[in-house]
Amino acid sequence: MKQKSFTVIAYTTALLILIYLSYALPKCLPGDFVTAMYSCSNVILTQQQETQLKEFYSDNEDFKTYLFRVITLDLGYSHAFLAPIWTLIKESLPWTILLLGGANVISLVAGFIIGVETAWRKGSRFEKNTVGSMTVLEGFPEIATGVILLAVFALHLQWFPSSGAQVAYSDFTMGERLTDILYHLALPLLTLVIAYIPGTALLVRNTMIMVLGEKYILTAKSKGLPNIRIRYHHAARNAILPLVTRIGLRMAFMITGALVVETIHSYPGIGTLLFTAIGTRDLPLIRAIVLYSSMGVLMINLLLEFVYPIIDPRIKDA
Repeated sequence: MKQKSFTVIAYTTALLILIYLSYALPKCLPGDFVTAMYSCSNVILTQQQETQLKEFYSDNEDFKTYLFRVITLDLGYSHAFLAPIWTLIKESLPWTILLLGGANVISLVAGFIIGVETAWRKGSRFEKNTVGSMTVLEGFPEIATGVILLAVFALHLQWFPSSGAQVAYSDFTMGERLTDILYHLALPLLTLVIAYIPGTALLVRNTMIMVLGEKYILTAKSKGLPNIRIRYHHAARNAILPLVTRIGLRMAFMITGALVVETIHSYPGIGTLLFTAIGTRDLPLIRAIVLYSSMGVLMINLLLEFVYPIIDPRIKDA
């Protein structure tokens, strides 16, 4: 009971801090919306017009008003897009969920299998080559991977589109539209998968090596059980918990990675929307995206707090 109370207090405190930071940090950005929008345009403003516009778009909302709007889910209007922020988020969010969800599932499954097989072949050339390549890829930034994939497969070979999430104004059947969406998704998805497989694979390998030394594994081997059953039924299932604990932190990094990857590939998700908002100093839109993305990560971590004891009852007993 005390543990649950502490969890509720901790997450409530974290939520309040997130709300305040989402309000305060955008104010620290240099410049303002009017300067960002009109400095590079052909429109010439008089001093009076500029002053009036800056007054109109000025960020003079106090924290109490902002907090009330957050509680009532009133996100306001975007200065740059002249549209309700909820509308913009609803249009962009499905693309980001598709990208991050797909990348997360593929990298977790592939990384898990690679980690298990590498640990099982400890000391072999396969292990040395795999660990070496995973270590190199682990330190490779998403921006470099994205630029290379874009330059090679989109611009040079022209196998994949260089931007967008689907062909605009198309008259596709359901099957053709799905194929087109996956076709546009391929490069951004591959960028994130390459970025996040290595960490998963190395984590699972290290955990598996410790698990394979346990007595119950030696007992299973002495009983003559098939190797694949020992690997995945007895050993791998006990290497899952560190992987689950990594998901919460991983989602935070993936959202950050989405900002970079979506921008590189001009993919119309939340990352691209945030990049545009920052460039135009659209503070209401920046606040909404930062706050609700952070709240999403917080909710995933809270959910995992309840999943841990189900996966490993020893945590509940402790």
